[in-house]
Parts: sequence; structure tokens; C-alpha cells
Amino acid sequence: MMEKITVIKVGGAVVEDEAQLTQLLQDFSAIEGRKVLVHGGGRRATKVAAQLGIETQMVNGRRITDASMLEVVTMVYGGLVNKNVVARLQAQGIDALGLTGADIDVIRSHKRPLKNGVDYGFVGDVYRADGDKLHTLIEAGIVPVMAPLTHDGMGNILNTNADTIAGETAKALAKHYDVTLVFCFEKKGVLSNPDDDESVIPTITRADFDRYVADGTISGGMIPKIENAFNAIDAGVGRVVITKADSIGLNFGTVIVN
Repeated sequence: MMEKITVIKVGGAVVEDEAQLTQLLQDFSAIEGRKVLVHGGGRRATKVAAQLGIETQMVNGRRITDASMLEVVTMVYGGLVNKNVVARLQAQGIDALGLTGADIDVIRSHKRPLKNGVDYGFVGDVYRADGDKLHTLIEAGIVPVMAPLTHDGMGNILNTNADTIAGETAKALAKHYDVTLVFCFEKKGVLSNPDDDESVIPTITRADFDRYVADGTISGGMIPKIENAFNAIDAGVGRVVITKADSIGLNFGTVIVN
């Protein structure tokens, strides 16, 4: 019987809102057993960049990371946001350790090639996550807090999507644990009716997903989110939950299963 572990990904909107962050860290601290927290921080990076006179460029909702923006996201994600979360978790009695992908070489990535003629700059696409090193930390009673930054092994930090960090971390841990991966976003789960916040679909199998996409129930940005969930399950993750940040301790949301 494998030990259970919970990998929770929380977006920048929650991390940057004092009341939501306080609630999240209380709920996260109350989760039994082994756990990992992955955080975003994009809104804070945009705000700090503006204060420094650095313009934020987005293409299809993704940040273009030039050299100046790379400095900002490294400071904000790896420093300001990450260390604030770590300090707050210590206050809850959680022995947390903040990590970027460069720390102990835990996540390595390639610089993203041109995509549809767009140069995303210093953005990383992950090719290796080290579950063995994470396992060693976790078994020593440490809770990793992962920032959305990786490295290329040649001295360069790369900005990397937090959902990707969470997925790759969960996959890398799957050989050591029975992994539950939780993606927190602004709704209570995947909704059958986007105008009704209570219309949460409790479980989605692959066959359900194909049907929901075909009939338009699931569309837009939710499609890649669920595709990523199935990729994680294919790689050995036990289950993926899509829920709201204030529901992580309640087993409420949409469970993606094979």
C-alpha cells in the first residue's frame, strides 16, 4: 500500500489576497499526511513590473518573458511570494521549504522554441522533474513549496507555468506515492452550466470528457486543463481534483479519473 500524498496548485489570485491566502494556508496545514504546495504569482509580477516601469506583454493569456521581466518574475515568484508563503506555513507548524526548479536541480526545462511565430522569451518547457530528491525531502518531514521557475542546467532561470510545475511534480512523485493532484481555480469545480456555480460535475472519465467537449459543456481554457489532468493520470497520478481554493479540505469539486 503506497503512502498518500496531496499536491496542491494554487494561483496568484489567491496567493495575493490576504483573506484567501490565510484561509488556504489554514486548510493546507490541516490536510493529513504528506503534501506539496505549488503557487503562481502572475498578478503580483505584473504589479511589481509596472512599479519598475517594465511593460507586461501577453499573447493568448501567456506572459512574454524578456530579460527585464525574467528578473521581475525571479524576484517575485522565487522571493516575495514563495518566502511569504513559507514563513506563513512555519507559523502554522508546517516545516516548509521553498524551491524553484533550480534548487537541488529538482525541475529542468528547455527554453521554449518559437510557437506560431511567437517568441515567448525566457520561458521553460519541462523535460525532467526529480521525484527521488523530492521524496527524500518529504520523508524527512519537509513540505516543499514550489515556485513557477525552472532552469536549463546551463545557468539560466526560466519562467514556467505553475499548472505545469504541479503536473510534473505530481508525475515525478507517482512512483513513490499514491498521488492526488488538486488544481485550485475560481470555481467550485467543472460546471455543467457556466452560469450556475452549484452545477459542479462530480466525476469526469475520459468518455465523459469526450462527450462534454463534443456537446460544448466543456470548452475554452478548461479543455487543456482537463487534458493535462488525463496526462498526469496516464503517468501514474491516482486522481486529479479541480476545485476552489476554499474547498481543498472538503473533498469538494470535480474528480478526474481514468
